[in-house]
Amino acid sequence: MSHIQRFPSAAKAASTNPLKMSQPLGAALAYLGIDRCLPLFHGSQGCTAFGLVLLVRHFREAIPLQTTAMDQVSTILGGYENLEQAIRTIVERNKPAMIGVATTGVTETKGEDMGGQYTLFRQRNPDMADTALVFANTPDFAGGFEDGFAAAVTAMVERLVEPSPVRIPTQVNVLAGCHLSPGDVEELRDVIEGFGLSPIMLPDLSLSMSGRQPTDFTATSLGGVTVEQIRAMGASAATIVVGEHMRVAGNALELKTDVPSHFFSRLTGLEATDKLVRLLMELSGKPAPARLRRQREALVDAMLDGHFFYSRKRIAVALEPDLLYAVTGFLTDMGAEVVAAVSPTQSPVLERLKAATIMVGDHSDVETLARDADLIVSNSHGRQGAARIGVPLHRMGLPMFDRLGAGLRVQVGYRGTRELLCGIGNLFLAREMDHSHHESGESHGCGGGSCGCNAV
Repeated sequence: MSHIQRFPSAAKAASTNPLKMSQPLGAALAYLGIDRCLPLFHGSQGCTAFGLVLLVRHFREAIPLQTTAMDQVSTILGGYENLEQAIRTIVERNKPAMIGVATTGVTETKGEDMGGQYTLFRQRNPDMADTALVFANTPDFAGGFEDGFAAAVTAMVERLVEPSPVRIPTQVNVLAGCHLSPGDVEELRDVIEGFGLSPIMLPDLSLSMSGRQPTDFTATSLGGVTVEQIRAMGASAATIVVGEHMRVAGNALELKTDVPSHFFSRLTGLEATDKLVRLLMELSGKPAPARLRRQREALVDAMLDGHFFYSRKRIAVALEPDLLYAVTGFLTDMGAEVVAAVSPTQSPVLERLKAATIMVGDHSDVETLARDADLIVSNSHGRQGAARIGVPLHRMGLPMFDRLGAGLRVQVGYRGTRELLCGIGNLFLAREMDHSHHESGESHGCGGGSCGCNAV
């Protein structure tokens, strides 16, 4: 990735409007897709508090997240005692099916041996053998959100999945990347079930983070894939891996169980969805359902209607690497020009991006690169920069705290691609219909605050 360099005029010592999110936060989101799970940050209370606030604002749900509450002394001398006490307290009070531990910069700087601590805990606490434990190394100071999510999923595969001598021909594993919203996971499940197949989604955020109304308080995640289902993944006929950052987890699952993996860099767009449907037809031996055929026709029709508004539009995109790849690929398919693709971290998928400028940076870099753009696609943290340069903002990714239904958006499959196409296309159409756009010193009509302003 030698050609992926920081924009020369944007060289700076500090990030002024960060795009990057930490590894532990990604690991926590992965753990939240497990039924009756309690994520545990092995670090200070502040590490947990900031991550908790971000997830609560995005999903507008109660987020179960605990901490080992490391202090100065335990950080220097070692944090095993804090970890053991935290796990014991959680098990005794909350009875979770699984505890997912994610390290932080505090413990990783010290160099905690998480593998050794797992073994030691099991030896000293045989009475807790029924509670599943997963430890993942997720330092704040390296990698980013996708890396932490992938590390947690890989750790769950290595710790929980069991090889099986039998194969269930209708059972399919799905390793769903962090760039898929709960709505995306639900859509993917519906598509797979339409072929008569039974998917096991890891993790399954569609059951835990799409809006639940429990009858009583619960201190663990409510809904998601169960630990028993994860253990049964070794009996599946195939594994669908979505996202480049899930490739390591897919390889680990295939190595452990001999279940063949099928990798998809993206599931947004006509060609990408066609590829998925062909695979499902092959696995099930059935033709595509009539519902999917109608959805494909509707997408093709929407592409014909909408490509006039995308043609030659200049768009800047700033998202996590795999979502960045999916969105930029869709936009170029529609005839738009991606003038800038900004990622918070390095990733192999950046090599395949089609954009005039590809860089690892933050929202301030987007603000510099997008001054002549027609649209910015990023999360809610990009709203101030978009407002300053007067460019409309289409919100995607995490966090999205200034719009309702962030976790329910669908942008995969035929239906999701059509919704994304219409959502962005309507912004272009609104600007063309507005002849008084951004008049100096006067109120502008950006479509209800799409550029980050306070228009109603």
